[in-house]
Amino acid sequence: MKITQEIKKNAEKIIADFNKSVFDESYEYRYVPRYKGGFLYLDRNEGGTVSPIARLKYTGDFSKWGFAIYKYSRDKYDPGEWMFPGSEELDGTILGALKAAEKAY
Repeated sequence: MKITQEIKKNAEKIIADFNKSVFDESYEYRYVPRYKGGFLYLDRNEGGTVSPIARLKYTGDFSKWGFAIYKYSRDKYDPGEWMFPGSEELDGTILGALKAAEKAY
């Protein structure tokens, strides 16, 4: 499914609100989105170093995104990995994915 500009705008608002509520604004630490096809990638910027954290797949329903955590040991996203700290936060939403990612990394 294609991620439209409207979906991107809504996603970016959720990410910005999460960053504001969780991180000190004086510290360069935040989640940043990037898009490719039907995927929303959640990367984390730590003082200018950007690292992959998770990949969300748009399913056509804004409240039911597919989730894959980035596994550094294999250098890939793994949608089958569900045994990690924070996995209990996953509920199909972008906010749930951010909460899970923050606990995992």
